[in-house]
Amino acid sequence: MNETRRALLDELSSGAVSGPALAERLGVSRAAVWKQVEALRDEGFVVESTDAGYVVAEVPEFGAGAVEYGLDAGYTIEYHDTIGSTNDRGRDLAKAGERDVVVLADEQTGSRGRLRRAWTAPSGGVWLSIVFRPECPPAHAPIYTLAAAVATTRAAREAGVDASIKWPNDVLVSDDTTERGGRKLAGILTEMEGEANRVSWILVGIGVNANVDGALLPAGATSVREEAGDVERRLFVQRLLETFDDLRGDPDTILDAWRDHADTLGRRVRVELTNETIEGEAVDVEFPGALVVRTERGERVIHTGDCEHLRPVGE
Repeated sequence: MNETRRALLDELSSGAVSGPALAERLGVSRAAVWKQVEALRDEGFVVESTDAGYVVAEVPEFGAGAVEYGLDAGYTIEYHDTIGSTNDRGRDLAKAGERDVVVLADEQTGSRGRLRRAWTAPSGGVWLSIVFRPECPPAHAPIYTLAAAVATTRAAREAGVDASIKWPNDVLVSDDTTERGGRKLAGILTEMEGEANRVSWILVGIGVNANVDGALLPAGATSVREEAGDVERRLFVQRLLETFDDLRGDPDTILDAWRDHADTLGRRVRVELTNETIEGEAVDVEFPGALVVRTERGERVIHTGDCEHLRPVGE
């Protein structure tokens, strides 16, 4: 979406605005304003011409303009009805020099999770990838994965889902009867490119089972629809992006926010590392996202691994 259309959406989200006022504020001709308004109508917006000016009477259910309309975060949205992978497209945009862009899709046909595990991404979900360029060294990049988990969890909770985070970034609905301690609602996959002391770009892919039937999901997964009924995806994405933007703008707040939403802390866990397995009680997280586990041999700080929640002793 070009800058003029984004600026037009921002103006219209505040209420009625006349054509001449829009032209002056946007620095374009009245004909250009009319052309952009017609483009919004083609996208599904109902834009009425009243005595007070242009008024948005109805917003599309989903799409680039729908998400950008009223979005309180400086992202440009690129929307696809169907795409192989939002992360693949996001990577191309990052390598082309783009920043603060979100690739959003209704459906993914070639999505994947950690360790290239298959990820089901049918129509009705929230599948997006955020491209941004923070001023930080590569070693700090994992903190933004935690920020994405917090943003996703908050959006899910506002939608009525009792969601929480399993370290480091799985968003679950807790259930001690399942093998991994909960039904998976969302997953996050982060990619990065950089030099020794500077990140060039970070790509955070977020997949949320939103308005998806449970029958379409793999065993152990759930959706917003199954837990709380359908959500207005436009507002869900806006809330997620706004929260993530606030957190990445103030990285010092991310760990405390993650602790507030975590289900892992205080639990017995088993973490599979490359060459060993660690069991104990998860007691904290350390910057930029390492899990602290108290074991019989003392505390271990784990930076990466596959974490499983265990049932308390005696159960």
